Amino acid sequence: MTGSIETTPTLRQVVLDCEDARQLAEFYRQLLGLNYRAGDELPPAGTPDAKGKEWLVLCSAGGAPALAFAQVPALPRPTWPEGSRPQMLHLDTSVPSKAELQVQYRRATALGAKLLRDRSNDDAEPLYVFADPAGHPFCIFVAPE
Repeated sequence: MTGSIETTPTLRQVVLDCEDARQLAEFYRQLLGLNYRAGDELPPAGTPDAKGKEWLVLCSAGGAPALAFAQVPALPRPTWPEGSRPQMLHLDTSVPSKAELQVQYRRATALGAKLLRDRSNDDAEPLYVFADPAGHPFCIFVAPE
């Protein structure tokens, strides 16, 4: 189409369905150092968490949306790497060194991640595959800068 301006959609955020939006948002907020979108922050102690039962958004330090969490009544956990329910989607995160990979392994498990696969000794691409508290797989791997 000569003379026309073509546009493409912009990827705004990745949305994860979950049974507890606040719990999963808190996991990723702490793991990835993200911030709540204005209005989605944790409510004061003793105050009902209406937003945390529906939809929450985490943003980068610059304010760009990164991850969102949609609460659903029930969500069967993926059985990846084996079984009848595949992962369908997973998040890849990276660190610059094997030493940092070990630091992030400890952080992820302390926050509630479950180890699914350990390839930390792989010479080509050291990595860990985890399940977040809702069962979604995610990876942390070494990708030198």
